[in-house]
Amino acid sequence: MSVLIETSKGDIVIDLFIKEAPNASKNFLKLCKIKHYNRCRIGDVQRDFVCTIADPLRPGGNTSVYGILYGDQARFFDDEIKPNLRHKRKGTVAMANTAVNQNAAKFYITLRDDIDYLDEKHTIFGQVEEGFDVLDKINDAYTNDEGVPYQDIRIHHTIILDDPFPDPDRLEVPNASPLLTKEEEAEDLRTLREDEEVIVDEDPSKEEERQEKMAEKAAQGRAEILEMIGDLPSANAKPPEHVLFVCKLNPVTKEDDLEIIFGRFGKIKSCEIIRDRKTGDSLQYAFIEYSSKKECENAYLKMDNVLIDDRRIHVDFSQSVSKVGKYSRGLSNFMGDGGKREPERRHDRSNNDRYNNDRHDKHSDRNNDRGTKRNRSRSRSREREREKERHRSRSRSRDREREKD
Repeated sequence: MSVLIETSKGDIVIDLFIKEAPNASKNFLKLCKIKHYNRCRIGDVQRDFVCTIADPLRPGGNTSVYGILYGDQARFFDDEIKPNLRHKRKGTVAMANTAVNQNAAKFYITLRDDIDYLDEKHTIFGQVEEGFDVLDKINDAYTNDEGVPYQDIRIHHTIILDDPFPDPDRLEVPNASPLLTKEEEAEDLRTLREDEEVIVDEDPSKEEERQEKMAEKAAQGRAEILEMIGDLPSANAKPPEHVLFVCKLNPVTKEDDLEIIFGRFGKIKSCEIIRDRKTGDSLQYAFIEYSSKKECENAYLKMDNVLIDDRRIHVDFSQSVSKVGKYSRGLSNFMGDGGKREPERRHDRSNNDRYNNDRHDKHSDRNNDRGTKRNRSRSRSREREREKERHRSRSRSRDREREKD
């Protein structure tokens, strides 16, 4: 009888001793079933000793399933201490009771072998069989004086692989994990997120470098969000280095005019004045693509604040990635296609045609993305089901071996 625990450090599989500790096993299984431990912090790590799982900030954080079903009078259940169950192996799972017969939801996992001090004081109800590398990562986590890891370590999901106990009538299984309370959110601000690194004993003189790294991480996070909502073709997309952005143009200025004026700095691969999709009127800014970065830099140095058609223009390097990758339609593909893409026809089609084709391309790309995401999601679901089945098979094999012994 096993439970798969998905944590921020990896997966752990716990085999339960349902014969030796039926009440503790049932309590643990049903708490997992109602997602009681989901998003729960592993908040007390004592190196080479134990790590404790329970979240006192959550409503009913240290209440047994019996207390949830029958009220405060049933909050705790009695010890089930057996002489043959001892803390011999790393990964022993037991109830973290503070007094005799005071077992609820809080439990611990040992982080090394032979912790005799805890024998016959706590109810042992399980043993970790898979995921010892995860226990090592938890054991090596940097903590404060109270044993709280500086980097957030949480249980994401608990998956029951085999449950021999029938569900009580009053047991309500939620559809989603519990939301974090205000107290938990406030506590989160004091710890690093799971994807943030813990910096230990860094040189104070490198504070500026650390700030730059943090700014880069924040920028990368924002870029990933923009990619998810479709505003960026890729989170790693960068603006091209050989494209100029020209603004403050006179509405009467044409592409041909700009090609003649800017052409003296090098070969122009593409020149496009951005226009209103409906009226075709100039929006008074343009993008000019050169063959090389050097030519682009020369034009930037010479053409800023130059008078064109009685307007002083402003020139800068392009910061736009709207033409990058699969979204490329106007200028050349900046992701390195070598100019092999079919040339853009700028002057021989109407603005309405361009608008309609752009809309068609956007919808096609969006539908392709949705199909790809659905296929990936289905593939992950199938892989997750196969992984569950493998865990179940190994669990049944261990149960049969234990029965023979």
